[in-house]
Amino acid sequence: MAQDSDAVTFQAKVSKKRLALNERLRIDFQMNRDGDNFTPPSFSDFIVVGGPNQSVSNSWDGKRRKFTKIYSYFLAPKKMGTFTINPAKIEIDGVDFQTTAITIKVTKAQEKPENPNDPDYIVQENIHLVTEVSKSSPYLNEPITVVYKLYVAPRTGISNYRELESPKFNGFWSQSIDDRGVRIQNGTYKGEEYRFVTLRKTVLYPQKTGALVIEPLSLDITVDVPTNRRDIYGRQVSNQVHRTISANTRTINVKALPEAGKPANFTGAVGDFQFNVTTSKNSLNATESLQAKIEVSGRGNLKLFQLPKLTTPSTLEVYDPEHLENVRTNAAGMQGQISDTYTIVPQYKGKFPIPPISFSYFDLETETYKEITSQDIVINVIEGPIYAEADNNLPIAGSGEQVTALDANQFASIKTETSFDLEEKEAFLNSPMFWTSLLGPLLAIPLALLYRRKRDERDADVSGNRKRKADRLAKKYLSAAKKALGQKEAFYIALEKALHNYLKGRLSIETSDLSKDKITSLLTERGVEGVVITDFEALLENCDLARYTPITTVTMQQDYEKSATTINLIDKQIT
Repeated sequence: MAQDSDAVTFQAKVSKKRLALNERLRIDFQMNRDGDNFTPPSFSDFIVVGGPNQSVSNSWDGKRRKFTKIYSYFLAPKKMGTFTINPAKIEIDGVDFQTTAITIKVTKAQEKPENPNDPDYIVQENIHLVTEVSKSSPYLNEPITVVYKLYVAPRTGISNYRELESPKFNGFWSQSIDDRGVRIQNGTYKGEEYRFVTLRKTVLYPQKTGALVIEPLSLDITVDVPTNRRDIYGRQVSNQVHRTISANTRTINVKALPEAGKPANFTGAVGDFQFNVTTSKNSLNATESLQAKIEVSGRGNLKLFQLPKLTTPSTLEVYDPEHLENVRTNAAGMQGQISDTYTIVPQYKGKFPIPPISFSYFDLETETYKEITSQDIVINVIEGPIYAEADNNLPIAGSGEQVTALDANQFASIKTETSFDLEEKEAFLNSPMFWTSLLGPLLAIPLALLYRRKRDERDADVSGNRKRKADRLAKKYLSAAKKALGQKEAFYIALEKALHNYLKGRLSIETSDLSKDKITSLLTERGVEGVVITDFEALLENCDLARYTPITTVTMQQDYEKSATTINLIDKQIT
């Protein structure tokens, strides 16, 4: 056969390469050009119980015509053993072609012959839901990939399927890999040709050692079962029946990380990483700020360990770090970078060292621990007060200067004689403190009455109280959402509550009225711009969708900032 798209192909395909003595075998001789003088093999070890049946197909894919011609035979084995079906021959465009020989193994007869049109028999023999695991004995926190595939024999039809029970990954950190659409592919299952689709692909990081069980995926499938009836065109009629199929349960034996050579600062990082500690600047004045960034990048369990902490001299004021993650997950696991950024404000003049920071991880390729240590960093504060406590071991600007001999007038400012003045004590009676204590309570009475009147007016303002309460709740939940950044479900629950409570207070509506059309109508009536309304609705929709789709920390941060901006715009525009 030539390798171009116009090459002639002539091949033999069998329904199975292993069958029982009381089963039947189908063999197809398929070609992509019409030929003459077709010569089948002798089938000397089989009985021809059907055929030859001939079928011809012509189709057009928009670019070229596709032609297929098939000669089909149904065979019954005569005895047990291993047999060879010799090549078939045909003449196409004056050239002789032949198929390759096929080996068939015939085993003993089944005790109870199965009905090939029985739904249970079809599911058992021709449909297989398989769990494929990339590695069955990983280390703790080593990524493995679990793929669920549905294999269907070529002559079996499935009209539909739906997921009954999702697999459980107890003891694992899991991340689903989204495949864009379900594609039908050709493959082999136990040495025979099948079609298959990939239903689900998940990356797992084991979080504890020992035997961890992956619970199976279960499907409800609609199987096309052929009958003995035919339609008016002579085509066989099929019935549709529902059956449940489950994947096999898999056990993962997770190995503990070795204790030998484990560094004291090891926090669970497993993979291949790079480690850097950098500062935005090394020279500045006192009370100015700089940023120190601790970053780990590479491949591994980036979301599942803690970064080392920054240690600085006490003379540097250090604020809590800002944690950022830029991590993507594919079939090979997590890759990207995570970082902690500290803001540092020096208070005194001098040179202040930041001690080296060490980061350790377990390298899966060499199965050893590796440790990376950062370089020394010195912060040079050029201008500012000098810090010179006795117990401070840090270098101070000017501390290295040579001490000169004492000057005769060096201590002239120290006085050796004293003089005292008599302090007269003022009487309390008729003093300002006396009159303040006497008249203060009397002046406080009208102020208290005025405060009480304002408080009663405020309590009577039902609408205003509702608005203030909603604003407080919105701020409360926005604060809760900010604290939950990185925790998808908790973050979006808090964000949705904040948005709903804000609307309840500002529009004086109840929770039951919070429909999309109602919100749009009320905000439009109150003069809010359409773009702002659209942003608000998009935020509510994101809260719903986020519960069912993977969301990154970056997306959560964007939704939080957008919520605060949108609420602020509505406050300014609402009438």
